[in-house]
Formats: sequence, C-alpha cells, structure tokens
Amino acid sequence: MKTSIAIPDFPSSLWSTVRSVGAFNVACSFAALWAFVKVIRVLRWRFKTTQLRGPPRTSFIYGVSNDLVSSKDSATMYEHWAQEYGVAYMIPSVLGQTRIVLSDPRAIAHFYARESWTYVQTPLSLTLIENLVGRGVLWSQGESHRRQRKALTPAFSNAAIRKLTSVFYDSAYKVKSAWDTDLQSSKDGNAIIEVQNWMNHISLDTIGIAGFSHDFGSLDGKHASVTEVFDTFGSKPKVSAINKVLFLLASTFPIITKIPNSRVKLINKLNATMGEISNDLLVRSRREKQAEEEKSIIGLLIKAENQDAELRMSEDEVMAQMKVLLLAGYETTSISLTWALIELSRHPDVQTRLREELLTFGADPTYDQLKANLPYLDAVVHEILRLHPPVVEFSRVARVDDVIPLSEPVCTGSGKMTDSISIAKGSLFVIPIEAINRSLAIWGPHAKEFKPDRWLTEDGISGKAKEVQGHRHLLTFVDGPRTCLGKDFALAEFKAVLSVLVKNFVYEMRDGPNTQVEIARGILPRPRVVGEDSIGVPLRVRRYE
Repeated sequence: MKTSIAIPDFPSSLWSTVRSVGAFNVACSFAALWAFVKVIRVLRWRFKTTQLRGPPRTSFIYGVSNDLVSSKDSATMYEHWAQEYGVAYMIPSVLGQTRIVLSDPRAIAHFYARESWTYVQTPLSLTLIENLVGRGVLWSQGESHRRQRKALTPAFSNAAIRKLTSVFYDSAYKVKSAWDTDLQSSKDGNAIIEVQNWMNHISLDTIGIAGFSHDFGSLDGKHASVTEVFDTFGSKPKVSAINKVLFLLASTFPIITKIPNSRVKLINKLNATMGEISNDLLVRSRREKQAEEEKSIIGLLIKAENQDAELRMSEDEVMAQMKVLLLAGYETTSISLTWALIELSRHPDVQTRLREELLTFGADPTYDQLKANLPYLDAVVHEILRLHPPVVEFSRVARVDDVIPLSEPVCTGSGKMTDSISIAKGSLFVIPIEAINRSLAIWGPHAKEFKPDRWLTEDGISGKAKEVQGHRHLLTFVDGPRTCLGKDFALAEFKAVLSVLVKNFVYEMRDGPNTQVEIARGILPRPRVVGEDSIGVPLRVRRYE
C-alpha cells in the first residue's frame, strides 16, 4: 500500500510571498513619495504665502467647513470673520487644508482679472461640473475657455437678445392665462399658487424656445423628462449625515463624488437626460436646417462643429454647452423670479410702487425700454440680485505664485500689518459672493434690508460698494474673463416676466407678512417657505383690478 505525503509547493508559495512583499514595498514606497511631496508642498506654501489670521478650527477633521455647510446663513459667518480678522483672512478646512477668503474689493478685482489663467477651478469643482454637464464653457479654463466663450458670444449680444424679448413675454402671458383660469374658479377672487414651480417652467420653456427653437411645453402641462428630473432635485429629503461627510471630504478627494448615492444617481440621470435632449435637438436642427441663423445659440453650436470653423468645438463640447445653457436657463432666473415675488409680498409698498410705474408706462416695454426707461423695475431687479444671488460663493486655486493688493491693510498671523498678500501656487480661495453683496462694511448700515431706492440716488450706494467692479457693483454675475455670458439675457427675461406678473396680479404671503423662508438644497440653493415640502413657495394671488 502506497501512502502519499502532501509536500508543500515551496517554489510557488515562496514566489507568492516574494510578490506579496514586493507589492507591499512598492505600495509603501509610493505612499512615502506621496507624503514627501505633500510635505514639500506644504512647506513651500507656508514659506511663500502670507500667513493671515482667521477663526480657530472647530473640528480636527473638517476645520470650519462643517459649520459653514450646516449654517442657515453662511454669509453672516463670513462677514463676522471679516469684521474680526480683516478683509483677507484664512479659514481651516478639511484634513488640514487652509482657504484664503477675500472680502476686499481691490483684492477681488485683482483676482477676477486673472481668473481662468492664474486662478482656476479646484479639482472638486471640475469634477462636479463634469459630472453634471460635461466639459463645456463652464468647465474649461485658459485658452479653451476663451475659444468656447468667443464662439457663443454672438448669441448673447444686444441685437440677439432684442429679437428674443417676445419669447420672454410669451412665457409670462402663458402663466397669466393659467392663473386667470384658477382665479375665475375661486369663490373669493384669490387663489393659493405655488409660484416657484411656475417660475421654473417659465425659465425652462424660455431657454428651450430662445436657445434651441424647441418648446418643452411645461407651461402647457406637457410632460418632459428633463422637467421631472429638475423638479426632483428640490424634493429630495434632508441630506444624510454620511452624505454630508462624503461631500466635505470630497474637497480633498474629488473621486468621492463618484461614489453612488441618491444625489449622485440623480445628477447622473440629469446629465443623461439633458444629453438625450441636446442630441435630439442637434439632430433635428441639422436635418431641418433651422440653424441658418448663425447668431442663434443652436446655429452657433452647429457652425462650431464644422471642421473648418475658426472657433471649432468638439462634439462633446457642443453637447456640454447645450447642457450648461439648459441648466443655467432653468436654475438661475427661476430662483431670482421666485425671490422677487417673495420680497414683493413682504413689502406691499414696493409692490404697489412698481405696479404704478409699469401701468403708467403702458404697453409691454421693448428690450431697450426694459434697459433704460423703467428705473424702479431696474432697482427692484438689482436689489433682488444683490440680496439673493443664485450662486452664493465659489472656490478657486492658484495655478502660479501671485501677490494680491489690498485696499486696506490687514494684520498677519505674526502681528505685522500688510497691504498686500503673497500667494503660493496651490493656495485655495473662497469668494463669498452673498456675504460681500450684503456686507455692512461695503453697502452701509441698511445692507441687510430690501431697499430698491438705494439704486435710484447718487448717494444710495456707498463709496466702498462703488469699489466693487462687478456688474452694477455686484458680484452676482462675477467679473473678469468668466463674467456670466448670459447676464443680459437673464436680466431681460427677469424684467419682462416680472413686469407682466406685477401689472396683472397682487401677491401676499399665504400665512402673513412674517412667514419664515428658509433655503432648500436644489442644484442651487432655493427659497422655501418653512414647513413646506420640496421647494414650495405658496403665495396668495389675486387679480389687480
């Protein structure tokens, strides 16, 4: 009888051990190299960057980032820090990062003048934008951004927008007609209307027709997949603790944004839906040759696809532009219109005065009249944009070393006074747009109040505010090479729609003038009446007789 003895496969197991040890050593070497590079960068940053004062970290892991994300009024936090530490200061961020906050008009003007070249999108911003809309004008930087922006600019000229003004009015009058029907069926002549949903649909249908010669029909009650996805963003429940942690850590590790959760799945669905719609619109426009008007958005995009185009865009870039325009058209103006109706409901005297100006003027104003002949409408619109910018802050990173001048000296961490700050490559920045738009130091003692009259007198805007170099001394549309391309389009739409809604209807807060309004988390921050689901803003509406 033969017995078999199991003999270990020494060569195989030994090789496995060697390979395991080798892989481990390689991993350790890479980790050590990564750590060494990080240390060198930190040391260089500390040596080259002016060390400023700032608030202490409240969390070892998150710095003060969790406080800002959790706050109901982060703008006030930024303003308080500016009062305590000066117009430029540092805040501790996630995992030992430090961010430089600029609240000084001269520093911000210097910053914006060099944006897209010296100051660029952070890795997290690039990842989030690419996930949502692709690599278009919003994502691109430097020469690529200049090329894409130049290709789109003719679609947003005064001449182009002048031709689109009738589209703005058509959308507004569809809402008027629908609201008239609701009011006719009411017993007491008024109705409770959830206005934010209507403003969303005005914006979507308008950008569809004005930009792409396509009517989504959302104001007519038609079902559109993109409307459904857009509306879902505001109806999501409160952000879970784990999702908040992932969001905070993503500033250091942008790859985290790829981890599937409910919001990431919704963003992917929105991206896919906008992609399908954009592709269908492009195919239809090429087939029907509706793009012969080269200065329309769709016409410029199709022109840019041509291999011989001077400002040629790739197919992916063209698709990304369409997604950006759909998203911006839906989000920003609808948020501003909703805030306008809220503030007018809170301030019936302003509402009455605006209505009187519009009724005295008479017929619907032309594009040029909207710009120049209705001063109180202009004042109301800009006061809304000052108090409630759709984008409340943004972050950038320095691509190269720089020196930023200040309009007033600040005290450094070592106690010395300086009127400029040295910046090392890799420095992270925050521009707190909402905080600066509402700053008491910049806009004076009534900065927090809704006061359209400030725009009507020479001394209504303080000297410090006049140093802010954005549109009408606001940072709402930012400034410099990345100034909002659709600014004039948005202003014309805002004014045209608001003029129709205010001339024909009277608005009140459903639960009285002291109704509390909070910020809901959509794609961008949106107003919501406290206690309402989704992004509800119910107002009591009646016809103006």
